[in-house]
Amino acid sequence: MNHETPEGAIHRGRALVLADLAACDAAGPAEVSALEKAMEHRRWWCEQWPEGAPYLPGLLAQDVQDALLDAHGAAGRWPVCPFCEDHHALDLEPELSEDPHWVCGATGRTVAPLGGLDTAGEADSA
Repeated sequence: MNHETPEGAIHRGRALVLADLAACDAAGPAEVSALEKAMEHRRWWCEQWPEGAPYLPGLLAQDVQDALLDAHGAAGRWPVCPFCEDHHALDLEPELSEDPHWVCGATGRTVAPLGGLDTAGEADSA
């Protein structure tokens, strides 16, 4: 298991989630505020369970997904699957993992690792 500090994991998670938000042109003030709020909550969570630090990046991404969906309904789906036409959000799998990936829930296809949405689909277009 990775022995990253809780604060290090929070900041790594922030960078990965921001990269994916930016890759989807969704790194506006509301989205960044949702991320900052998730970071504060997960900071407390990690104080209660320090061994959970490696899972923080994925949990932050899931928290932001939930916050955007709660705030904006269907229009808040993030990130949207780049391969399907029905505009559904990607799932982060495994849900509790040190190495989560964005996955299309409809097809089971792995799209990109967390933080890697900027390169999603490049292999298909080559």
